Amino acid sequence: MNFWVIQGLNGLAFGSLLFILAAGFSLIFGLMRVANLAHGAFFMLGAYVGLSAIDNGMNFWVAILIGGLTVCVLGGVMEGLILRRLAGQPLAQVLVTLGIAFIIADGCLWLWSGDPRPLPMPSELQGVLRFGGLIFPKYRLFVVVVAVCLAGALWLLLERSRVGAMIRAGVDDMEMARVMGIRTSLLFPLVFCLGSALAGAGGVLAGPILSVYPSMDTDMLPMALVVVILGGVGSLGGAFVGALVIGFIYSYGQALVPDLAYVILFLPMVLVLTIRPTGLFGRRLV
Repeated sequence: MNFWVIQGLNGLAFGSLLFILAAGFSLIFGLMRVANLAHGAFFMLGAYVGLSAIDNGMNFWVAILIGGLTVCVLGGVMEGLILRRLAGQPLAQVLVTLGIAFIIADGCLWLWSGDPRPLPMPSELQGVLRFGGLIFPKYRLFVVVVAVCLAGALWLLLERSRVGAMIRAGVDDMEMARVMGIRTSLLFPLVFCLGSALAGAGGVLAGPILSVYPSMDTDMLPMALVVVILGGVGSLGGAFVGALVIGFIYSYGQALVPDLAYVILFLPMVLVLTIRPTGLFGRRLV
C-alpha cells in the first residue's frame, strides 16, 4: 500500500511542476496563438540562472525571483523584436522559436558545461514529513502547494479581474477591443512576459527535484505540450487536470513498466484527441 501512495504523491509533485511549466505555455498559445517552442529552453535557462544566483551567495527565494525576471526580460525582448514582426505567420513563429531554443541550449552548455548540477533547496524545506507509516519530502509537498496557489491566482487574474476581461476581449475580437480603447499592443506582450516568467521561475523550483542539466528543455517541453493538448488549448483548468493526469501516469509508468513509460505517457493524448480533438476542456479555435 505504501508503494502506491508514495508513487501517487510523487506523481502529484511531478504533475505540479508540469503545470507550472505548461501554464505559461498555455497562456501564450491560448491567448496569443503563438506556439513558443523556446518555452522549454526558458525553463532550463531559469534553472541555470537560479543556480548561479545561489552559487553567488543568494538564497533560494531570491534565486526564484532572479530566474523568473531574467527569463521575463528575455521573453519580452523576443516578443517585441521578433515575434511581433511575424504576427499571423505561425510557421515562421514556430521555426524562429525553435531556433531560439537551440541558441539558448547551446549557450547554457557553453556557460555552465554539460555536467548535471543539483540545485540546493532552502533549509526550511529540507527533511521529510511523516504521515503514519509514510515518509515524504517536505519540498515536494511545497511544490504542490505552489502549483495550487498559482492555479488560483491565474484563474482570478483571467476570470475575475479587469485586466483578464480586456485580455479575453482582445482574443475574441481584437479589432473591436481596439475600438473600445483596449491597448492590445500592450496587453499581449505582458501575457508573453508572464508566461515566460512562469517558465523561468518554474525551472528554479524544479531544480531541487530534477537537478539542472543540458537536456532539461527537451525532456520537459514534450510533456508540457502533452499537458496542454490533453487539457485543451487555452484552458487553465484543462492544463491543471492534464498536468496531474500526466504526472500520475509518468510516476506509475516509470515504477511499474519503465520500458514502456513513454508509450503509456502519450497514449492518453492520442485517445483523448481521437474522441475530442479540442482536448478535455478546450474550445475550437476560430
